[in-house]
Amino acid sequence: MHWEPSGDQHSRIERANMLRKIREFFYEKGVLEVETPALSSAANTDPFIESLKVATTQTGQEEQRYLHTSPEYAMKRLLAAGSGDIYQICKVWRAEPSSRQHNAEFTMLEYYRLGFKLSTLMTEVNTLLLSLIPNITKESHYTSYASLFLDNLGFDPHTVNEQLINSAVNDLVPGFIGDLDRQSALDLLLSHCIEPLFPKDRLTFVYDYPGSQSALAKTEFSIDHPDVLIAKRFEVYAGNLELGNGYEELTSAAKNETVLKNELDTRRKMNLPLEAIDQRFLAATKAGLPECSGIAIGIDRVLMLQNGVSEIKQVMNFSWENA
Repeated sequence: MHWEPSGDQHSRIERANMLRKIREFFYEKGVLEVETPALSSAANTDPFIESLKVATTQTGQEEQRYLHTSPEYAMKRLLAAGSGDIYQICKVWRAEPSSRQHNAEFTMLEYYRLGFKLSTLMTEVNTLLLSLIPNITKESHYTSYASLFLDNLGFDPHTVNEQLINSAVNDLVPGFIGDLDRQSALDLLLSHCIEPLFPKDRLTFVYDYPGSQSALAKTEFSIDHPDVLIAKRFEVYAGNLELGNGYEELTSAAKNETVLKNELDTRRKMNLPLEAIDQRFLAATKAGLPECSGIAIGIDRVLMLQNGVSEIKQVMNFSWENA
């Protein structure tokens, strides 16, 4: 039986150094480190993120718990309780197949800054990542989601009709034939035709996503198209490797509840398990979630860049297959 670690001693030392640098970064800014439970009574309702289930008998009866896919809900409960700026470095789990860039169990940095707009958070994330990743230019690239499609594919993703998007998919994505819904087609074009063009030697921040991709981010109407909703969120890449996903957080209790119910509706249409909504999270939003922005960053992917390796298991002591 194969017992040896997946990663080497160098990667272990670099991980320890990176975690120390992250903690020093937030200590200097007065951001509090917190912990929240890894096991929750509620799963993630997002139809594109599956939670891992754990059966327990803690109460004398068998009950279902879920390994968290992110500490988001619990951290927002802390924010509602008056925690102030907070961050957490923790293990998270997602029931997805292993790949060169993904392990079902991975390390996440998640943090929230009160009163930050999206642009302020992007600036801070840029400073943090540049301090952690060597051999990368300090001139990061910032672009809107719409500009990516206009500059590379010649159409505005917020206004283009679905037929044209699907024509582009069939023409530009090798081996794909068929029709997709609007958002799936845009996702495929972004991942296959645009992300590979991102500069490999710098960070790329993509902001102002379609309102249909808002998740728990705020939305607002576009200046250019008053009838088009824009999600106040961004994703940050190094080359075409996605590192983090940031939001100007949705604070309205009613809108948060609507998002979760809509996710359940989507799950129903996709014949996925209907997970219970996290009522404690909703109760916290009703008590009052402060205005803030937050981001989740995949630490193992940042370590891949720091160590110059191509597979995530090379920076983990034990990969999912070797755990």
